[in-house]
Amino acid sequence: MIVGVPKEIKNNESRVGMTPAGVLELTKRNHRVYVQTTAGVASGFSDEDYQHVGAQILPSIDAVYAESDMIVKVKEPIPEEYSLIKEDQVVFTYFHFAADQELTQAMLDSKSVCIAYETVQDANGRLPLLTPMSEVAGRMSIQQGAKYLEKPVKGKGLLLGGVPGVSPGKVLVLGAGVVGIQAAKMAAGLGAHVTILDINMDRLRYVNDIMPSHVVTEFSNEYNIRKHIKTHDLIIGGVLIPGAKAPKLITRDMLKDMDPGTVIVDVAVDQGGCIETTKATTHQDPVYIIDEVVHYCVANMPGAVPHTSTVALTNVTLPYVIQLAEKGWEKACQEDEALHKGLNLIHGKVVYQPIAEAFGWEEVCN
Repeated sequence: MIVGVPKEIKNNESRVGMTPAGVLELTKRNHRVYVQTTAGVASGFSDEDYQHVGAQILPSIDAVYAESDMIVKVKEPIPEEYSLIKEDQVVFTYFHFAADQELTQAMLDSKSVCIAYETVQDANGRLPLLTPMSEVAGRMSIQQGAKYLEKPVKGKGLLLGGVPGVSPGKVLVLGAGVVGIQAAKMAAGLGAHVTILDINMDRLRYVNDIMPSHVVTEFSNEYNIRKHIKTHDLIIGGVLIPGAKAPKLITRDMLKDMDPGTVIVDVAVDQGGCIETTKATTHQDPVYIIDEVVHYCVANMPGAVPHTSTVALTNVTLPYVIQLAEKGWEKACQEDEALHKGLNLIHGKVVYQPIAEAFGWEEVCN
C-alpha cells in the first residue's frame, strides 16, 4: 500500500501523523511511504530522518494526497484539503465529525473512507487512540489553567499551589475519564484542592482509591455543579461521549455565579465543548473573556508539545496502520472490531450512528 503523511496545516498544529520509527515498520514490510517535506520538523524529525528509514519525500501536500492510497495524519482535514481527498482513499486521523457538519458533508462528498481515531474502541469500552492525547491534554489543562489564573492575563491573580500561610487554589474537574484523572493528578501534584465530578460511581471509587486526600469526589448533577462553580478558581471540562457532541454542563447563566477571573479550560472543545460559552480557539489566540470569566478552548492542545504528542500518538496508531496497509481497510475492519468502530464514513454514507444523531439525519448504513 502507498501511505501518505502530509504536513498538518491547521493553525499552530505542529504534530505529524507518523514518526520515522513508524515509517520503518511500514517500509520493512514493503509498503511505500510518502512524507511531505518538513512535515516532521516541528516535532523534531527531519526529512533525512524519514529518508533513512525508506520514506520518499514529496514537495507538496497536493503530491502526497495524489499519490497515496491511505492518508495518515493528526487533525481533521481543513477546507484547503477537501478537494485533495480522492474517492476510495482511506483517511485515518482525528475527525470529531459530530461537532462539524461542514467537514462531515465535505468528506461525504469526497466518497473517501474516513476512519476516526477517536471512535476506535476496544471490547472493554476503552478508546486506545484517543487516550494518549487525552493524557497530554488533561495534564496541559492544569499547566495552562495555572498560567491564565495570573493577573496580567485577567485571571484572579492566584498561585494554584499556594505557598506556606496562603491557601492553594481550588480546581473543579468535570468528568473522571482520562482527561479528568490526568488533570486531577497534575493539580494535586501542585498542591491544589481538587473536586472531581462524574456520574459513574465506579470511576469515582477509582479516583478515591488512587488520589491523595486533597482530591475529593462528588456525583455530577446540576445542583453540585452550580454549588462548586461559586468557590472554585479553575474549572476543567473533561466530559466525553465517544463520537458524539459533549453535553453542556455549564450554561451561560452560570457564569454570573463565578468569581471574576475564574478560568475555564474546556478540553471537550473538539466535540463541541461541555460549556455553553465554549468556542474553539487556537494557540495563537487561546483565550477570550465572557462575564469576566477567562475561557481557554484551544482545539488542539497537544499540538503545543508536538514531540511528546507525536511519539505518543504513533505508539498507539501504528498497529492499526499496519493492519490497514497489510489487509486493506475492508478486511482489517472485518477482523478487528475495535478498528471497525473507527469507521465513520464510507463512500459517501454515514456508518456511525452518533454522527447522524448530531445532525438530525435518519439514514445510517451498516
